Amino acid sequence: METISKPPKPVLSLPWKTRVGLSVIATFTDASCRKNGSVNRRLLNLFDFRTPPSSKPINGVATHDVIVDKSRNVWFRVFVPTNENNITSDLPVIFFYHGGGFVFLAPDGVAYDAVCRRFARKVGAVVVSVNYRLAPENKYPAQHDDCFDVLKFLDDDENRKKFLPKNANLLRCFVAGDSAGGNLAHHVALRACEFNFRHVKVIGAVVIQPFFGGEGQTDSEIRLEGTPLVSKKRTDWMWKAFMPQDKDFNRDHPVINVSGPKAVDISKMDFPPTVVVIAGFDALCDWQKRYYEWLKKSGKEVYLFEYPNMCHAFYIFPELPESAQLIGQIREFIHKVSSKIGN
Repeated sequence: METISKPPKPVLSLPWKTRVGLSVIATFTDASCRKNGSVNRRLLNLFDFRTPPSSKPINGVATHDVIVDKSRNVWFRVFVPTNENNITSDLPVIFFYHGGGFVFLAPDGVAYDAVCRRFARKVGAVVVSVNYRLAPENKYPAQHDDCFDVLKFLDDDENRKKFLPKNANLLRCFVAGDSAGGNLAHHVALRACEFNFRHVKVIGAVVIQPFFGGEGQTDSEIRLEGTPLVSKKRTDWMWKAFMPQDKDFNRDHPVINVSGPKAVDISKMDFPPTVVVIAGFDALCDWQKRYYEWLKKSGKEVYLFEYPNMCHAFYIFPELPESAQLIGQIREFIHKVSSKIGN
């Protein structure tokens, strides 16, 4: 009897430094996720190194932290580029939301401090990196509320003048994030469409490998099981940590399955131009492609940046040439969209 062999699993080729970094992240993430649905934050603190703000520029960028609501631990870190061109020019503002499955990480973590510093320096923008409440201690919609509240906080004239540099142009705002932060960026942009801001205008979204999902599994989730960071076990745990205790709330809720059966109709909304970033070795890529197609079908201006040989969260590793390439593409997008907007 002739046997039909299964196609070989795709092979991801990465530098040893990147492989070690991904392995460390996966190991500590898995070890900190308890079976009872809680997180061992004490264990996480053993490798979750933090970077303090610095008014003295580091790599051409100065930083400071701003508290929005101490009771909720909502705050943000501002990254201000300090080279001569950026001091004299009118700068767009990027509201950035970190990844971590809504459960892990923070703006002052080493990786995201470095990422936002690169965005500020290489894009030429003021970056506002938001610290939002984490699951499972805080269920949805805590994360989305916190991120949107920062926009409202800086829409206040007094707060804007006090905490942002004079050349930060809030008429040229972008929302951006990776993984869970990509989910947040989409939903903050959606809320902004229906909110009457006085000074803030969201003109673009950068959605990097967004953490979307739905009932059932996609082909990429099955085919790419075992690739770095994203696995069925981890995503199942994170969605359960994130979802409220409501029997009617499942993974086809539009906050998770953005383009699914309960999707919000955005066809008549002024949804901003959007970049969607996808990697070929990211098990979530099918959900992300559906999101791109949904935006396009809804008549929105959308751009797809594909990295077929990369995995989830690749761009946080500066040793990868693709990381610099992506930041360059995002810079072009931001400046293209900004150039269409008057002061």
